[in-house]
Amino acid sequence: MVASSLEEQIGPLLRQRSLRLAVAESCTGGLVGHRVTNVPGSSDYYLGSVTAYAYEAKRFLLQVNSESLLKYGAVSREIALEMAIGVRRVFAGKEIPLDQVVGISVTGIAGPGGGLPGKPVGLTWIALSAGEGNWAWKFVWESDRVGNKMLSAGQALRLLHDYLTGNLPQEQQP
Repeated sequence: MVASSLEEQIGPLLRQRSLRLAVAESCTGGLVGHRVTNVPGSSDYYLGSVTAYAYEAKRFLLQVNSESLLKYGAVSREIALEMAIGVRRVFAGKEIPLDQVVGISVTGIAGPGGGLPGKPVGLTWIALSAGEGNWAWKFVWESDRVGNKMLSAGQALRLLHDYLTGNLPQEQQP
């Protein structure tokens, strides 16, 4: 039987590589974690998530640098990377080595408000952090709030799948 959804496909891929998943979400509000946990048996590979919506939560829970937040803003390549790296550290420890944790993060402007010059509604940064490195990608969705959240969550899962299958797209710079 062929798995049909991305969330069904990532589980076996994570298991094959003895990896665990941790997710840091902002604009998606937990949607990535929701999709992953819809799959029976996901507790084998899914460690959990941190929904860090406010600056304070990003700083306190994920150890995002205050100066980075002020300089680049929450919706930026830099913050997406810090979130992905931070969530790996949150869930790694004595029982689970850091190199066995893959972290993905999503930060964006879901809308309908919140856009700024150079940072339109729909702007989303997704980052992935793993033992081999850290990467980030920029997207600009043109949907409503719920659509932007769904597109962001789906793309985060697609990038995780691409990483696990050795097909990670080239990293994007701002």
